[in-house]
Amino acid sequence: MHADKDAEAINLHRRRFLAAAGMAAGGATLAASQFGMIAAAQADAAQPFAVPAITPGTHTSFGPLKQVDAGPLTIGYAEAGPADGPAVVLLHGWPYDIHSYADVAPALAAAGYHVIVPYLRGYGTTRIRSIGAFRNGQQSVLALDIIALMDALKIGKAILAGYDWGARTADIIAALWPERCKALVSVSGYLIGSVAANSQPLPPKAELAWWYQYYFATERGRLGYEKNRHDFAKLIWQLASPQWHFDDATFDRSAAAFDNPDHVAIVIHNYRWRLGLAAGDPQYDGLEAKLAAAPHITVPAITLEGDANGAPHPEPAAYAGKFAGKYLHRLITGGIGHNLPQEAPQAFTQAVIDVDAF
Repeated sequence: MHADKDAEAINLHRRRFLAAAGMAAGGATLAASQFGMIAAAQADAAQPFAVPAITPGTHTSFGPLKQVDAGPLTIGYAEAGPADGPAVVLLHGWPYDIHSYADVAPALAAAGYHVIVPYLRGYGTTRIRSIGAFRNGQQSVLALDIIALMDALKIGKAILAGYDWGARTADIIAALWPERCKALVSVSGYLIGSVAANSQPLPPKAELAWWYQYYFATERGRLGYEKNRHDFAKLIWQLASPQWHFDDATFDRSAAAFDNPDHVAIVIHNYRWRLGLAAGDPQYDGLEAKLAAAPHITVPAITLEGDANGAPHPEPAAYAGKFAGKYLHRLITGGIGHNLPQEAPQAFTQAVIDVDAF
């Protein structure tokens, strides 16, 4: 982007942020003097502004959710910010939901972004429209769902940001359809995989961290997740974010999304497909072949990692070379676990705004 246009866009974001933050519902806890400090600090319009501190859990809900037919799905999503603002699509993981972005979305909206936060297939109000359709959880299909959503909402290009399943989905779109991805924020970096890569054994300690994947490979695991999905998900939250002391209300808001009638089938297929224990849909074999080649990501990117992520994740040095465009990695400290946008919303919001200015 031209430097003058960059400065103009950043000024627009800043003006919208400073105007909207003071009137946002749910109220930011920031004093007016802080906004003055921010404005003064950003006298150089060519630099992104610093996102004010956000207390995690300040916001606990979105406005009324929307629904749109997109490809084989009807997708439920939250929307915030001006319709003419730069588009940002925020993608959640498993076993989480859109509430991971309850604090991030209003902060980005206040900064002038048009924010879309969809339920992935198998979560919340998103439904597969055909009763008899294959409940497919393979990686390329989730990415195609988001392309279809962007098409339905007439979003040509967006900043994509996510963690866990959401990060993988954003990575795939950035790699295979860079014309649809303006920039990328990916927690735990490059998560594109393949059945062949997943067939290779790991050291015993690393294998232990994937216990739930092997549990899901069994019929006992499928039945157990069907019966105990609430307690199962809470255990994953605790293991993946050992220093995040979330309360029952926070968990329950997200756990409601797992009551989706397709949830168990899609989750089980996702993990079995990764191990080559369940077939994918042949029509996506071409896409999966491209992903198996581990394509580079050329769009501007920031990767994030929490310093207390208890979930399996690659080391940053292992994937840095997969990002061929302008790239930064940030370690987020303070006991931050796997659900980084909900645990550290200020850092996640800052990354989105910063990567937009690359």
